[in-house]
Amino acid sequence: MSEIKDKSIQIFLDELASKSATPGGGSVSALMGAQSAALISMVCNLTIGKPKYAEVENEMHALLEQAEALREKLLILVKADIHIFNDLMSAYGLPKETDAEKTARTEAIQAVLKAATEIPLECARSCAKAVELSRYAAEMGSLAVVSDAGAAVMAAYSGLKSAALNVYINTSSLKDRVYAEAKLTELDEILKDVDADVEDVYQLVKGKL
Repeated sequence: MSEIKDKSIQIFLDELASKSATPGGGSVSALMGAQSAALISMVCNLTIGKPKYAEVENEMHALLEQAEALREKLLILVKADIHIFNDLMSAYGLPKETDAEKTARTEAIQAVLKAATEIPLECARSCAKAVELSRYAAEMGSLAVVSDAGAAVMAAYSGLKSAALNVYINTSSLKDRVYAEAKLTELDEILKDVDADVEDVYQLVKGKL
């Protein structure tokens, strides 16, 4: 099976629309974040080298480096989400005829659910970082592509909120409530002020159009 990042958009969308459970919302969340990072990189690349923006050239190079690292990280999370969901389905498919089998199955499911919580949580963190970087792109980037900085912040926001939903659904099935509540607290911290931050960037971009 080819790497998901090597597939055409058409093939990815066909698989997304199919009866197969993967790829699904988790992968799309990470992909939206990766698209945000790519848009930020584009703004940087179309600003760097322009005499009009020479005074922010160093900052744009640094922003480009961060955006590209973030894009690569989010692409890894696209694949990781598919793998962990498949692992979860395998765990649910374990035999449960005897008490020992039931115990082993439950333990396997709970272990995978923890991993399945970490991946969207990391995606949420990464998308929140993309929101932050999009502000710099909007503030310093070429006016010719400032609308793309706006598209970047909205893609990151969608990815973040979608990833949050996956954290919520996975933690709801965890028996280890101390762990679950700790992860939900982490998510709350990531989400704190993000609605206002995104709106600020959106209005900043709109005001430059």
